[in-house]
Amino acid sequence: MQLGGRKIRGCTACMKCFENRDRHCSVTGDILNGLVDRMVEADGIVIGSPTYFANVSAEVKALIDRAGLVAIANGHMLKRKVGAAVVAVRRAGATDAFDAINKFFLINQLVVPGSVYWNMGFGLAEQEVKGDDEGMNTMRILGENMAWLLKRIGSTRDGSRDMTF
Repeated sequence: MQLGGRKIRGCTACMKCFENRDRHCSVTGDILNGLVDRMVEADGIVIGSPTYFANVSAEVKALIDRAGLVAIANGHMLKRKVGAAVVAVRRAGATDAFDAINKFFLINQLVVPGSVYWNMGFGLAEQEVKGDDEGMNTMRILGENMAWLLKRIGSTRDGSRDMTF
């Protein structure tokens, strides 16, 4: 789902998610609670962001802050899902953006697959990023590793995970 340009407010740290424990943020009127529902339903989550001033976009920051608190408040409801971060960058700062998304995954106990390099593509425009052969190869291998991991974990729709290997 495209977040850029969509209405999503930042976290106010009101902590009502810990009082309500209803799997939703108490702040309404934007797309966040629908995104949380989709994340809960999904076996795997990929979050991507352009790099703005060596960090994620404002929309992605709002998503990871609010969804992260809601997930923790509700018994780590994203636990053991598979999560992958991907970042687009023109020149520099991508590792900080990559790190911000991965911190969301790790504090929420998601399993994070690796690749042959950090998951970032270089270029200002979409066509330039597609021309980043190393970056595209990294993304392809990330996708393969994510699919492999999802199969190995034995994801189920009831939220349980068969961790038998």
